[in-house]
Amino acid sequence: MESRWSEADAADFVRRYADQGVAEDLALRVYSSRLLGADPRLVQHGGGNTSLKTSARDVFGAEVPVLCVKGSGWDLGDIEPPGLPAVRLEPLLALRRLETLSDEAMVDAQRGALISSAAPNPSVETLLHAWVAPRYVDHTHANAVLALSDQPDGEAICRDLYGARMALAPYCMPGFQLAKLAADVFETHPGAEGMILLKHGVFTWGETAREAYERMIAVVTAAEQRLSAARPPPARAAASRAGLAEAAPAIRGALAQAGDGRVVLDHRGGEANLAFAVGAEALRYAQAGPVTPDHVIRIKPWPLILPPPDTASDYGAAVRAALADYAARYRAYFERHDARAEPRKRMLDPWPRWALVPGLGLFGIGASRKEAAVAADVAQTNVEVIAAAERLGRFESISEADLFDMEYWSLEQAKLGQARRPALAGAVAAVTGGGGTIGAAIARAFAAQGAAVAVLDLDLAAAETAARAAGGGLALACDVTNPADVLAAFDRIAETFGGLDILVSNAGAAFTGVIGEVDDAVLRRSFELNFFAHQHCAQAALRILKRQGAGGSLLFNVSKQAVNPGPGFGPYGLAKAALLALVRQYAVDHGPDGVRANAVNADRIRSGLLTDEMVAERARARGLSERDYLAGNLLGREVSAEDVAQAFVSLALAESSTGAVLTVDGGNIAAALR
Repeated sequence: MESRWSEADAADFVRRYADQGVAEDLALRVYSSRLLGADPRLVQHGGGNTSLKTSARDVFGAEVPVLCVKGSGWDLGDIEPPGLPAVRLEPLLALRRLETLSDEAMVDAQRGALISSAAPNPSVETLLHAWVAPRYVDHTHANAVLALSDQPDGEAICRDLYGARMALAPYCMPGFQLAKLAADVFETHPGAEGMILLKHGVFTWGETAREAYERMIAVVTAAEQRLSAARPPPARAAASRAGLAEAAPAIRGALAQAGDGRVVLDHRGGEANLAFAVGAEALRYAQAGPVTPDHVIRIKPWPLILPPPDTASDYGAAVRAALADYAARYRAYFERHDARAEPRKRMLDPWPRWALVPGLGLFGIGASRKEAAVAADVAQTNVEVIAAAERLGRFESISEADLFDMEYWSLEQAKLGQARRPALAGAVAAVTGGGGTIGAAIARAFAAQGAAVAVLDLDLAAAETAARAAGGGLALACDVTNPADVLAAFDRIAETFGGLDILVSNAGAAFTGVIGEVDDAVLRRSFELNFFAHQHCAQAALRILKRQGAGGSLLFNVSKQAVNPGPGFGPYGLAKAALLALVRQYAVDHGPDGVRANAVNADRIRSGLLTDEMVAERARARGLSERDYLAGNLLGREVSAEDVAQAFVSLALAESSTGAVLTVDGGNIAAALR
């Protein structure tokens, strides 16, 4: 590991924040914190913390000593000065005189010492930072150091490698008692450059931001060099994606049926994960506990271990059996340790946050794409650290009792917050024609309700733009009139998210011509896009939905032309009339599978079908303004793409509706369905 410190970049941070009234020492604290947070080998997803001892002005204008320490909810990778709230140092130092202090009282005391009441809660390790003397203190969960300390003889290994350079402290639950222990260890090792908390992480310190940071880099580099001298890793399995598109929906469907709702999967293949999953002792080391206690809140005490994917039989049944065993084990773990807890705890859900699958690698599991990615990132780190520890010796986590105390620690649970679950959390939606005005609005609407969204369009650039606007969904170039292209796209969706719940079959185009004169080729092109393309997409979606076995929703964009044909639009209206019949046939044939089929009937929406030029032409032909033409309905208002999008969301949420058509046109009795 190399130092990424740049004097030019450091000076730029100082100049940048000086304009905001931020002192040089705090600007450098922000800079070095970001250097640490940018490297996933050191910290991940809110992990780690940093601090600075400096001064600040109180309400009376007096300079008082403060500790600027990472605040709850901030990530070192993009931290700003407000993410390092100033806490009066003297009250923190006075707390050391106490023999005991509850977690809640500690948080209250720390919050009461804040210079600003609007600041976030200081880190739960604030007292440790305060009671260690140097100005700058850095804390990470460095992979290489964890691989050394997560051993039965981890203390001896670290002592042999670092000598007096690093103080060592045994594992202790974070909070007041750890702060006291660390302070005692610091004072009995006056020449140490930092401290390793066995099976937890590493601290380094210094009088400058650069000194503390580069000591961290040096400590981690020494650990990496020690690991590189260990016996070579076992033979690696070749990377493979065989069966992923088939197996992932079975896994995801079993999780949805067993758990509290739908989930998104984040697959991680690669040689390291494949080798880890098929190791001779995988059942031991994979379930021995996380590599640092902080990870338990992200990935539970152990992963779900699944059999190799067998798509020739009912793989979903095998997954459901493994899930039942997992939940039973978790409940037994909870009951075993809750019996000694005071006060007693309320059990969290008993479902896994990551799965290990021989032949495929690992899957992160979450209620959103982001949650699944976080779980996969943390699981990936565990794989890497455990594999390194096994090459050196034998991986060992903290005790199960200590793990329970961390998982059910009220202060650690508070990190996750109590955000309300969106209506479509864990759902995966695919939108065809997603690069157009209506399709992009649909993608945004589903993403706003918590769904992971795949945007399909013939124009990849347009799909990418729409996907970014929908929170960074998956963008795919797809010719929906080509069955092979459609199947490949839906396989990508299953590989990326684990499956699919909602199809919004929206792609289409208006073909015109007087029906008695129109060329057959025009009719055929219209039917290929406005009927058969919907059938291709629905069949591909249904294949995934049936593998999941958890129902789903097929939604189609029909048109008023299906029930109220207009002159010259026969090629378009005939195909849309066939599409309306298709919707109802899916409702009839696949209702027993739990699959709902519904449609939105929209009219006079500015989009690729009704361009600005077409609006102007039609308005002129009727002697109307564009506004009067678009608002020529019973409600007298223009209908937007967002209105159409909300109609699709409503149908996706209508669990008891199938074969229905929801009209979005502001009111047109001639196009009303009977």
